[in-house]
Amino acid sequence: MIDLLTVGRISVDLYSRELNAGFDDPQTFTKSVGGSPTNVAVAAARLGHTAAVATKVGADPFGAFIRERLEGWGVDTRFVGTHPEAMTPLAFAALDPPEDPQILFYRWPYAPDTTLVEDDVPRDVVTDCKVLWMSLGALAAGTTAQAGLAWMAARGRVPHVVLDLDYRPTMWASIEAARVVAQQALDHCTVAVGNRQECFMAVGQEDPDAAADALLDAGVSLAIVKMGAAGVLLATTDGRWRVPPTPIEVVCGLGAGDAFGGALVHGLLLGWDVPRMGEYANAAGAFVAAQLTCADAMPTVSDLEALLANRREIA
Repeated sequence: MIDLLTVGRISVDLYSRELNAGFDDPQTFTKSVGGSPTNVAVAAARLGHTAAVATKVGADPFGAFIRERLEGWGVDTRFVGTHPEAMTPLAFAALDPPEDPQILFYRWPYAPDTTLVEDDVPRDVVTDCKVLWMSLGALAAGTTAQAGLAWMAARGRVPHVVLDLDYRPTMWASIEAARVVAQQALDHCTVAVGNRQECFMAVGQEDPDAAADALLDAGVSLAIVKMGAAGVLLATTDGRWRVPPTPIEVVCGLGAGDAFGGALVHGLLLGWDVPRMGEYANAAGAFVAAQLTCADAMPTVSDLEALLANRREIA
């Protein structure tokens, strides 16, 4: 049994080194591994858990680079397939502004990670892993969409099934189309997490409390609404908690949500109470936002303990 199985996007990410420079400005780039669910797997592995990602890369040097890097971080790559024709996706990030970078995705004519089928992951791996993490982006296109929903349904809402409301408008025909699929996925998950805009996409509510209510009404046991500079709201049927943000100087806002996700998985696996999970996840997001890249920057337990200890001393 593995602790975590994530499903969805994978790419080579290229981060501009220049702050406040757009794509029409002179730039140099740093190469890393990306794709939200892939980053979550890396984050959980860095925190000491057995993590695997179900996805596909191309039969090209970038695909080999990704596989080597994941193995170096301790991520199980048994379910990272290789598509014989499609190219490994690229994503370019311009830090303009740093807290909300511009992103250009190169995933055409189609990305290998949209071609998963149910048989790519043994059913017992799907049903027996301790946490199944589904990115909404994985449900946007190709056979991966059908496989992802089937894997969620196979769990029978056995904890923990996390739906990351990872919404990229360019991957959907419309927000309404994304909402239909999000609501189908909500029928199978126990935890839902997203920012205010993603919650609006999923349940038509942007106000944090109203969004949390709608997610709980959909049947999840834990609803998490990320509120940016206002922190995070975590809600169950027994209560709700607002956790303030961890103050840092932002270098790159990309990947903070994925670090948050990896730390959330850490808390779920250890059976922590909700406020403690929120505090730890916020700290993980802040740690990564203070650095340039995502996967390479994911913190260890000692990194987060030091950050939280320093914050408590300042407070």
